[in-house]
Amino acid sequence: MKIFEAIRKDHDIQRKLLDELIDTSGDSKRRDQVFEALKHELKIHEDAEERHFYKPLISDDMMQEHARHGIAEHHEIDELVEKLEETERDSSAWLKYAKDLQYKVEHHLEDEEHTFFQLAGKVLSEEQKNSLATKYVDFMEDCRNGVAK
Repeated sequence: MKIFEAIRKDHDIQRKLLDELIDTSGDSKRRDQVFEALKHELKIHEDAEERHFYKPLISDDMMQEHARHGIAEHHEIDELVEKLEETERDSSAWLKYAKDLQYKVEHHLEDEEHTFFQLAGKVLSEEQKNSLATKYVDFMEDCRNGVAK
């Protein structure tokens, strides 16, 4: 498996959770469960992606600006998650922020999948693509299993 396939798998999980979140209503147990799952997934994905994808690419002249942009978008996503945490779950503002989060995350995923991956594919060797995928997947599995990194 290449790093791009590993990341895309997690992108699909994020898209599914975002769709589920938008379909929830009010201050419900379901909204809380989906939001907590999404927050966890976004956090561990950001950590894994920054360590095992952006960091190896940031020193490359062609990739540096793209890597910085991706990391900056992670921070914007974190800010939207914080807004959601601070907003009453049953307010109309909460759903607006959730939709803003969905838009921001999906924009970020599209950027990565349609631009960043193609550029990174030209920079990384086949060995690096495989090695980074292994490290990324191992990190994600450890995080999902509660093994701190």
